[in-house]
Amino acid sequence: MSGSAKTTEGETVVVLDFGSQYTQLIVRRVRQLGVYCQILPHTASCEELLSLRPKALILSGSPGSAVGPAAADMDAAILESGLPVLGICYGMQILARMRGGVVQKARAREYGPAVLKVDGPNELFEGCGRTLDVWMSHGDFVAELPQGFSGLAHTSGTPIAAMGQAAAKQYGVQFHPEVEHTQKGIKILGNFLFRIAGCRGGWSMKDFIEDAVDQIRTQVGDQRVLCALSGGVDSAVTAALLNRAIGDRTVCVFVDNGLLRLGEAEQIRRLFREEHPLSFRSLDAADKFLLALRGVEDPEKKRKIIGEMFVQVFREEAARIGGAKFLAQGTLYPDVIESHSASGGPSATIKTHHNVGGLPDDLEFELVEPLRGLFKDEVRLLGRQLGLPEQMLKRQPFPGPGLAVRIIGAVTEDRLRVVREADARVQEELRDYDGFSDIWQSFAVLLPVKTVGGMGDDRTYATVVAVPVAMSTAAMTADWARLPPEFLERLSSRIINEVKGVNRVVYDISPKPPSTIEWE
Repeated sequence: MSGSAKTTEGETVVVLDFGSQYTQLIVRRVRQLGVYCQILPHTASCEELLSLRPKALILSGSPGSAVGPAAADMDAAILESGLPVLGICYGMQILARMRGGVVQKARAREYGPAVLKVDGPNELFEGCGRTLDVWMSHGDFVAELPQGFSGLAHTSGTPIAAMGQAAAKQYGVQFHPEVEHTQKGIKILGNFLFRIAGCRGGWSMKDFIEDAVDQIRTQVGDQRVLCALSGGVDSAVTAALLNRAIGDRTVCVFVDNGLLRLGEAEQIRRLFREEHPLSFRSLDAADKFLLALRGVEDPEKKRKIIGEMFVQVFREEAARIGGAKFLAQGTLYPDVIESHSASGGPSATIKTHHNVGGLPDDLEFELVEPLRGLFKDEVRLLGRQLGLPEQMLKRQPFPGPGLAVRIIGAVTEDRLRVVREADARVQEELRDYDGFSDIWQSFAVLLPVKTVGGMGDDRTYATVVAVPVAMSTAAMTADWARLPPEFLERLSSRIINEVKGVNRVVYDISPKPPSTIEWE
C-alpha cells in the first residue's frame, strides 16, 4: 500500500520514485526486512517527506539520464535534512550530482551481471565478502566523487560502483541490490537500514491487514461492493479482506469470459459454492467477449477491450442486484508498474493490464484495490494470515485477459481450443515433476506462424506452440527453468501428438528483464 499504514513505533522508510520499474521491488525488500516502507514521487517537497517522520530515504533508479537539463531532480533541502540516504543506480547518480560530484554518459550501456569488488571494510558491505555478483542497468556513471565521499566498490566497467560518506550517512550503489540477481542484495539493504539508519524492524503482514481493513471500511462506508472474483490468489485474498472488513455487503462475481483454461470455470464454481462458500454469483459472458475480440490482433487493443467488457458486465450485474457503487479487484503492484508509474514517476509502460490501464475513463465504479501495493509472494503471505487454504494460495498466476494474451494474434474458437489443450498437457506433465513447487508460472503460447512437418507419410503445415516455464518470487524479475531434456522431449511429444493442428514445440529461454513472462 502506498498510503498511510500502521508502523512499528512510527518506523517508516520512504522510497523517492524517479520512475524505475523496480521502485516497488525496493519497497518489497525493505518490508521483507521488517521495516514499513512507502513511496513518494521524486517531486515531493522536503516538508512533505519529513511529515511522514521517516527513519531513512532510498532514491530509486530511473529510465532517464542523470546528465543534462532534462534529468529528473529532487528538492535539494532533502539532502540537508540529516536523513540517512541510499541512492540506487540513478539514485546514486543524482545524489552524486547534487552533492557536487560529476556524472557522465558512459561509452556503452552496462546491463546485466557484473562482478563487484569491495574496496575495503565499510558498514554498507559488512558481512558481504570482498567479491559479489551484482546486476547492473545504467548508461551514465559517477566520474568524480562529491567532496567528502569515498569510493567503496568497483567493477571492471564502473570504477565507482558504490560510494559513501559515513558522517552524513549518505551512500550510493550503481547496481541494483533489490533484484534477485544481486548476490547479498538483501544483506546490503539490511546493513543500510539497521547499521546505518538505525532501524529496529518488526513490521509484519498483520499490520497490513489491520490497516487494509480500516481503509476499506473508511472508503466504502455502509455501501455494497462488487468483488471481481477470478478464482486466483489475488481476487480470493481481496474477497477475504472485504469479508473481514464489511461482511455480507461483499458480492463476489465470477465472469466466465470464454478465455479460461480447460475445466477452470467448473473448478472455480465448485470451489466458491461448495468448498469455500461466499456470496457468489457466476455469469456466462463468453459469447460477448469473443464477439468483441473478433479480428483483433494488437495485444494492447485486446487488453483494453477485455477491460471494457468486464466493466460492462459488472455494470449490468450492479443494476441487477439493486446498485453497487464500488468495484473491488485484486490488482497487484506488478500490474500497476507495467501499465504506468504508480507514483507519478517517468517509468515506461511495458504493457497495459486489463484491470489497470485497460479500464475505461467512464468507469462508473469507485475502485477498491487493497492489494495494489503488494507483490504476489506478499499476497500469499497475506492469504495465510487470513486463513485461506494452501491449494488456493499456491495456484500459479493467470492473467486477467486469460488465454487471449497467450494467443499471438486474433482470438478464434479453434485457436482457443489449441492453446487450451496444449496448456492442459503442460500442467499435467509439470504436476508430476519433482521441482514443480519451485516453478512460478508455466503455460502454452500459440504463435501466429505455421511450419512444415511430417507425420507418418504425410506432409503437415501446422501451428507452433511455445512453452515458457518461469522461476521467480515477485514477478518483477524471472529466469527460465532448466528442465531436464527428457522432460521437454516427453512434453513436446504429447503436445504434437495429442493436440490437433500443432507440429512444433519450442521452449522459451528468455529471462525477465529484458523479456516479460507473458508474451503479450
